[in-house]
Amino acid sequence: MKIPKPAFTPEFRDLAVKRVKAGETTGAVAKELGLVEQTLRNWVKAGR
Repeated sequence: MKIPKPAFTPEFRDLAVKRVKAGETTGAVAKELGLVEQTLRNWVKAGR
């Protein structure tokens, strides 16, 4: 049985990426927002 992927709004993704670009670590932002760190890294990479 598959575990459903959570859906994140574009605003949520933008906020998370902006925090990383502002100098916060991906690990800290991901932990605070309840994300998998690799997911956040992918979002940052896609935003470049």
